[in-house]
Amino acid sequence: MSRDIERIFRDEFGRVVASLTRRFGDLDVAEEAAGEALLAALERWPVDGVPPNPGGWLTTTAVRRAIDRIRREQQRDAKHQAALMIHDDTPHEPTGAVDDDRLRLLFTCCHPALAPEARVALTLRLLGGLTVAEIAAAFLVPETTMAQRVTRAKAKIKGAHIPYRVPSAADLAERLAAVLTVVYLVFNEGYLASAGDAPIRAELTDEAIRLGRVLRTLLPDEAEIAGLLALMLLIDSRRPSRVADGELVPLPEQDRGGWDRALIAEGHALVRECLDRARRTGRPPGRYQLLAAVNAVHTDAPTWADTDWSQIAALYDQLAAVDPGPVVALNRAVAVAELDGPAVGLAAVDRLGLTAYHAWHATRADLLRRLGRSGEARAAYDAAIAATDNPAERAFLARRRGQLAG
Repeated sequence: MSRDIERIFRDEFGRVVASLTRRFGDLDVAEEAAGEALLAALERWPVDGVPPNPGGWLTTTAVRRAIDRIRREQQRDAKHQAALMIHDDTPHEPTGAVDDDRLRLLFTCCHPALAPEARVALTLRLLGGLTVAEIAAAFLVPETTMAQRVTRAKAKIKGAHIPYRVPSAADLAERLAAVLTVVYLVFNEGYLASAGDAPIRAELTDEAIRLGRVLRTLLPDEAEIAGLLALMLLIDSRRPSRVADGELVPLPEQDRGGWDRALIAEGHALVRECLDRARRTGRPPGRYQLLAAVNAVHTDAPTWADTDWSQIAALYDQLAAVDPGPVVALNRAVAVAELDGPAVGLAAVDRLGLTAYHAWHATRADLLRRLGRSGEARAAYDAAIAATDNPAERAFLARRRGQLAG
């Protein structure tokens, strides 16, 4: 029962925090009251049963706890008056173009006054409901470091009086890159969970896609929003085939008949729209548009053998020009291995030296396996298993390691 309650709470966490932030204008009050609501649910629900509307129950309980806390504090008069504003449900300030609590909170967390890494960390905590440990794992930093980032970011918002609203049209462009990064990282945490018993956290992928759709409604002419939405839809279309019997199923082995064709069609239409816009305007496609195009090629192929690897390699070349980095180079090396053989791909992978990245070890292990270098492959599989906490991925890597000769 407690596990079910925690799952419901995680699903509703972003909604509860965003709602309380709008009402009270204080992130600490909102987050702590949400946590107290969880404790109340853990006490009450095993006895009374889960309410018909658990999100509404958690929000109502959190609001009451927040008011109780405000009343207990020293500056009672001013804060008590702020708490009473809940009765007419009036926001503290203009809410912007889109009436969505979570979107307002998203732009608040991504304010340019905050450091980029703090924006992402805070949003993953408050919107995605990720623990500090999970966020730290996603960023490959110590948990204490990530806890300090979150704490400092909330203090900065409070001290600088950063507004809780969707910014004006003039400010949207400069704020958009950080927002898109946050949405994509929330999606990635759901697509392949960094911690916990569930290999896939559909509530996070669904939430990221929902935020992507809202952003597209807000800025329909922004190509990178369309690209990110297409990317998430195309990746999520493969969700039904990605895990079987508790084990991650790699792309070459997935049952493509189980892919969600409606999501694929929607994603392909968005990719075509982005490419047509790039041709008309002469503006090269950005990072998310190119990643979406890569996934469009994958989802267009009826089988793994039919994949157009030349096109994928060319797309990664374009991506390296606009967003260079070792992870892009690693993915390009995978395409090169399919085109020119595993030895050529392995040479490219070894030049990157991403020793803290589990996908680098997993890629090396697979290429070494294909080359028949079982001893080295076994060591690479061990390193990949040690670098990930996802149970389905660990199960897949362990099976592949067990199949090595000798």
